[in-house]
Amino acid sequence: MKFQSRRAFLKELGLSTAVLPLVMHLPSLGFAADAKIRKQRLIVMFSPNGIVPKTFWPDEVGDKFELKEIMQPLKPYQDQMLVIKGIADRVRGDGDSHMRGMSCLLTGIELLPGNIQGGSHTPAGWASGNSIDQEIKRFLQSQPETRTRFGSLEFGVNVPHRADPWTRMVYAGSNKPIAPIDDPYQMFEKIYGQMKDRKSLASILDDVREDLKKVSTKLSSEDRLLLEEHESYVRQMEQELKVSQEQKLSVEVPIQDVGIKNDNDHMPVTSKMQIDLMVNALANDMARVATLQYTNSVGQARMKWLGIDDGHHGLSHKPDNDQDAQDKLTKINTWFCEQLAYLVGKLDKTPEPNGEGTMLDNTLVVWTNELGKGNSHTLNDVPLVLVGNGLNFKMGRSLQFKEVAHNRLLMSLAHAMGYHVKTFGNPNFCGDGILSELT
Repeated sequence: MKFQSRRAFLKELGLSTAVLPLVMHLPSLGFAADAKIRKQRLIVMFSPNGIVPKTFWPDEVGDKFELKEIMQPLKPYQDQMLVIKGIADRVRGDGDSHMRGMSCLLTGIELLPGNIQGGSHTPAGWASGNSIDQEIKRFLQSQPETRTRFGSLEFGVNVPHRADPWTRMVYAGSNKPIAPIDDPYQMFEKIYGQMKDRKSLASILDDVREDLKKVSTKLSSEDRLLLEEHESYVRQMEQELKVSQEQKLSVEVPIQDVGIKNDNDHMPVTSKMQIDLMVNALANDMARVATLQYTNSVGQARMKWLGIDDGHHGLSHKPDNDQDAQDKLTKINTWFCEQLAYLVGKLDKTPEPNGEGTMLDNTLVVWTNELGKGNSHTLNDVPLVLVGNGLNFKMGRSLQFKEVAHNRLLMSLAHAMGYHVKTFGNPNFCGDGILSELT
C-alpha cells in the first residue's frame, strides 16, 4: 500500500498523529517521497557574564579569519562556523543589564513590572513574551511531520535552584519562565523513565481529566480559561506518554556514571553527562529544539579544575588593565568553548538516524551570552557563535554588523526552520526583517 503523504496515511487509516514519530521512517509503509524529509534541529547554548573581546572576536571579516584563543577548541569546525559580531540586545525598560540580558536574550521583549531588584536599576519581573526556541517548538509541534515526543528539552549545568530573571532564559509565554533541568539523573528519568512510572502517571492523568470535567460547569468564564490551560497540559502529557510507549529508539540509551554530585566542583562531569543525554535524545527524535544553560547571569562558578578559585561574576567586573583577571576570564570562556566543541564533536560523530551524513549536518548550535562584556554590562556585541549546517546558513565566515537588533537574528532562526514569522519580540526592532547576510 502506498500513500502520497504521511498526513493522508494517518487520515485514511484513522490513526492518531501521536504515533507519527514511530511510523515516519518505516520504509515498508511506502513513503518513498516523504522518507527523505530532513530533520532540522536547533540547540542554544548559554554561558554568562560576557567575554574578553580581545581574545574572542576575530579581527578579520569574511571566510579567511583567525580564531582567537577562546575559540581555538573549535578550530576543527572553522569551516562550519559563523562568528557574528555587532548584534545588540536593544530591549530596555525595567531591570538591570544582567536581568534584561538573560531574560530578553531569547524573547526579544521587555520584562514585566515586578519587585525583583537588581543593581541600581528599577525592579522588574519575568519576560513579557515567549522565547524563540519555544516559538519554533510550537510551530514544529503543530505539524504531524515534525512533531516529537517533547518538542523541546531544557538542559542546565549548575543552575541555581532559585527562580528569578537572572536564572531563566526560556519562556513558554509572558510571565511563564521554564526552568532548565540541571541534574543529569533527573533528565535521564524524564527522557527514559521506567514503564511502571509511566503507567502510574497515566492513571493520575485519567483522574485529573475527570476531575476537571466535573468542575468545569461551575466556574466563571475567567476560571474556565485557566481550566482549559490545565487541560491542555494534561493532553500534552498524555500524548508524551503514548509516544514514549510506542517509540523505538534509533540510538541505545546512554550508560551513566552513578553517584555524581550536582555541584560546582563536578561541573565538568555533569556537563559531559548532559551533552551525552541531549545528543542521544535528539538522535532518537524526542525533540528537535534544545537549550543548554551553564550556571546563570551573574553566575559565580569557581572553576577550580582550571586553577581558578575566584567567582566568575566577580572576575568579570575587574577592569581591563587587570591582566590576571583577563587571563582567568579567557581560561573560563575557553572552557565553555571546549564544552561547545564536545557537543559539536558528538553531533559530528553520530550518524544521522535513518538519514544521510551526521547529526551536525542537520543541526545548528548557537553559543551566546547575556552580555557583550562583563565589566561594562554592555548589551552591544552580544557573543554569537553558530556551528553546524542544520539551518542552511553559509558557514565558514566571520561577520560584523553595527548594533543590529538581536530580534532580527531570532527571526532568522525561525525562518531557517521553515517558520516565516513577520516579527518576534518587540516589533519595533524587527522592521528590517531577517538577516539576509546569513545565507
